[in-house]
Amino acid sequence: MDLAQLQGFLAVARERNFTRAASALGVSQPALSRSIRRLEEELGQPLFERGAGGAELTHAGREF
Repeated sequence: MDLAQLQGFLAVARERNFTRAASALGVSQPALSRSIRRLEEELGQPLFERGAGGAELTHAGREF
């Protein structure tokens, strides 16, 4: 886990959207998605429910 992953997590949680979060951070959406996926793998839990309407925190995401 690194600072960029934590910043990405917070941005997605705040924006509830990977594209808007990536834009706010000045990174590409695919790079942000990979970073969050690696964080989820490290933690062994999905942090977001992803859908066409955006991203919502899972129970594990809210706890994190």
